[in-house]
Amino acid sequence: MKFFQRLGRSLMLPVAVLPVAAILSGIGYWILTATGNDANLVGVFFQTAGGALLDNLPLLFAIGVSLGMATKPDGTSALAGLVSWLVVTTLLSAENVALFQGIDEAEVDLAFSNLENVFVGILCGLIGAWSYDRFKETELPDALAFFSGRRSVAIVSAGLSLVLALVLFFVWPLAFGGLVAFGEFILTLGPVGVGLYGFLNRLLIPLGLHHALNSVFWFDVAGINDLGNFLDGSGTYGVTGQYMTGFFPIMMFGLPGAALAMYVTARTSRRKVAAGVLFSSAVAAFFVGVTEPLEFAFMFLAPGLYVLHALFTGISMAISALLPVRMGFGFSGGFIDLVLGWVNPMAQNPWAIPLMGIFWFAVYFLAFRWIILRFDLKTPGRDDSFDGRVEGEDAASDGRYAATATAFLAALGGASNITDLENCATRLRMELADVSKVDEAALKRAGAAGTMKPGGHSVQVIYGTSVQFVKDAMERIMSGTDRPVAEEDVRALEEQDADEAGGGSATALRASSLVRLRRPVEGTSVPLDQVPDPTFAQGVMGPGIAIEPSDGLVLAPAEGTVAHVFPTGHAVALTLEDGVEVLIHVGLDTVEMKGHGFETLVATGDRVVAGTPLLRADLAAIRAAGHPTVTPVIVMNDPGARIELV
Repeated sequence: MKFFQRLGRSLMLPVAVLPVAAILSGIGYWILTATGNDANLVGVFFQTAGGALLDNLPLLFAIGVSLGMATKPDGTSALAGLVSWLVVTTLLSAENVALFQGIDEAEVDLAFSNLENVFVGILCGLIGAWSYDRFKETELPDALAFFSGRRSVAIVSAGLSLVLALVLFFVWPLAFGGLVAFGEFILTLGPVGVGLYGFLNRLLIPLGLHHALNSVFWFDVAGINDLGNFLDGSGTYGVTGQYMTGFFPIMMFGLPGAALAMYVTARTSRRKVAAGVLFSSAVAAFFVGVTEPLEFAFMFLAPGLYVLHALFTGISMAISALLPVRMGFGFSGGFIDLVLGWVNPMAQNPWAIPLMGIFWFAVYFLAFRWIILRFDLKTPGRDDSFDGRVEGEDAASDGRYAATATAFLAALGGASNITDLENCATRLRMELADVSKVDEAALKRAGAAGTMKPGGHSVQVIYGTSVQFVKDAMERIMSGTDRPVAEEDVRALEEQDADEAGGGSATALRASSLVRLRRPVEGTSVPLDQVPDPTFAQGVMGPGIAIEPSDGLVLAPAEGTVAHVFPTGHAVALTLEDGVEVLIHVGLDTVEMKGHGFETLVATGDRVVAGTPLLRADLAAIRAAGHPTVTPVIVMNDPGARIELV
């Protein structure tokens, strides 16, 4: 599942450019049809502009997957994906296949005319990403040194693509022919067959194989020619159009309902980004019937939802075939085609389509919303991926984290001494080759609140809620992406931090060290020194109290601002009105759950009042994972603070 979620994220780059392409193409199609002039300059202009992207959708996916699936990619991985695509599609073009087989091009299997599809694009993208990850640091002998490192990636990608092309040369005609034969069998099943066709039509879109199935029903491959007969009005009234009608309610209403469900379930901090993809894609689906931008937005992030969407499509197709409702399209099942086909002599009861659409809008919205929340699916806006930057982060803070990272690396014995580096809510978790090289005093000067040595080669450095940025900076330095900060700049930063610490920001705002908080979670209070984690028990992070929760809903303990929400959802930090910084950490070592069992309800920068829901935790899931559920509530910027729960 993790692979598919990562693949889904990599597809968001090409998907993001599709809605505008779909709208441009739809406007052009509408103008050409409305004017009845296929040479209308304005219509041709818009249609060509949109088609430039829509017609090259597989190529966009090859490049997008190359970038998204590679580890810390640069343009080299994209180039490798492009090379793979060019090699495979050129070798297997109908012209070259005819040459390989020694036959006329007209005799080449129809399958090779349908090779340029999204499935092949994704395969080429995966080849590009794999080649980049494995060979970007390859060293060759001096005579071939020019081709070392990143220059070798495209070469390897081309070589692997030769193998892929050879496999597809034999496999692709079998897969394509099998789909056509299966489509012809569906003809014998009546309305059930229509529903099965609709289900498979959607299910095959990720592979780009739906075109083989469509050709059986829409064109004159098996004598049906549903699309052609509808457009020229020469079909059979009450029959023609049954393989197209059920798409209209789904494309115009159902998928926009799904888009709304994904928007309302998106995390607050990501809703603007999610809205940009979802709403524009929904507009394209409704008006033009171009659904790929919306479907690709969730098919890999939440494949179960996509199967449900395919099932709903099949049901809609079957119901439309049973009812006396018939409609067809020339482009796709959108509003424009519905309006233009309304008076077609083959159209039957077209008024029923909007009514069916309203039903499917409600079904999609309610079903998608419930399933997304129930199973915490990573649909757009809910993905836990994080790019190391939060809203408002600037170059100055980047420099601060780089300086801290440089000092930490030196105090930990150098980058070569670190064999594994991770972080949780407040600390770095590392495996070191030689623990004796750790300079705890230097770590303290660089900003660490404390250092823990659980045993073996494990070392933990407690830093605070911004630890992820330090960890990211350390990784960039270790990989050579960034340079270490000069020693004098590190010393200046340490002195600045010491001066700021002497100011006592939070204490100065309050007349008393007593911090009164509403109980953030229902349960039994536990003294902090009884928490089975030395970082909390010894007060390394700061003073506080703990709660053994009886309920998983975490509420804001006072009015303030959300300072940080952790990507894994297991902890949240607040800055209260009087400057007190409070950390609520649900369970111990729950970062290892990687977000499973947690749902964040606020975003960084949100204003909250006492009682505002912050996050929801599945206590049973935490216990099942073997972690204590005890929840520390810590004051991080006032060592003398005392917490009183009211």
